[in-house]
Amino acid sequence: MDKKDLQISELIDLSYRLWSKNKDKWSPMEPEYGKEFILYMIEEIGEVIQIIKKKREDKIMNNVEVRERFVEELGDVLMYYIDVLNRFDISAEEFSKIYMKKFNENLTRNYEKQYKNF
Repeated sequence: MDKKDLQISELIDLSYRLWSKNKDKWSPMEPEYGKEFILYMIEEIGEVIQIIKKKREDKIMNNVEVRERFVEELGDVLMYYIDVLNRFDISAEEFSKIYMKKFNENLTRNYEKQYKNF
């Protein structure tokens, strides 16, 4: 599958397809395993941070191999994130609706005022 852009619904479907192929070996697609996949996601975020620390921004932006590895690790983060959505049975529509609600709230949020006393 070579696409320029993936939709949330497609990512959810891809995650479920991969799980279906490996369901005899992998954790069930149930909410009680959501925490486990959040922890896996955090582990992958650590790998992203490690690349930033060791290779720095310049190599991420200008070295093809470093950049590919960086994007690959970000993909791992996203895969585990989507696995969490699947385990909690969060549809693309539900996620999109709540995401846009939060986005619109953030558009009118006064961050300077909110964090003034920190």
